[in-house]
Amino acid sequence: MKTLLRLDSSPRGERSHSRQLTGLYTQTWQQAHPDGKVVQRDLGRQPVPLVTEDWIAAAFSNPADHTAEQQAAIAVSNELVDELLAADELLIGAPMYNFTVPASLKAWIDQIVRVGRTFEYPSYKGLVSGKTATIITARGGAGYGPGEAMAHLDAEVPYLKSILGFIGITEVAVVYVGSLAGSDEVRQGSLEKAQSEVQKLAAR
Repeated sequence: MKTLLRLDSSPRGERSHSRQLTGLYTQTWQQAHPDGKVVQRDLGRQPVPLVTEDWIAAAFSNPADHTAEQQAAIAVSNELVDELLAADELLIGAPMYNFTVPASLKAWIDQIVRVGRTFEYPSYKGLVSGKTATIITARGGAGYGPGEAMAHLDAEVPYLKSILGFIGITEVAVVYVGSLAGSDEVRQGSLEKAQSEVQKLAAR
């Protein structure tokens, strides 16, 4: 039985374009995998904690030596890492905020990038192998896609691909939907193109 881990990082509800597309991906994926399991994390509305000093102390020490405070600080991270390792596919819905990822998604990344859990040190070998990822990124403006005029300002997708590759997820597909702040006609055309791409990827 395959498992899809879906992350939504937009704080918006029905007005969120990235959520609409992750929802379409999930629906199509479930049709292709009727026995599959979907695990959803709503980072935008239920953000995970930020890293603290107790978290750092726990992440770099023997669990048998953890204080009660350190155990509490690392507990969510342990849950999130276990969730990621148990999944076959990762789906990330990420609007572009100020050319990069939303803070809620960055907080999740900081919780799951763990020495001894998702990568080795000093080899820096990724331990999250045999998984695929799909990133759905929504942008209000136009021209941020690969080869486009504003692509040099995109610090979102290159970062996500780099950090996923660092922990061992190298098979990453990206769906770009832009011009969402444009006219109704332009926005609808961009959404329809993204919807087609999403359905093809989810049905793999």
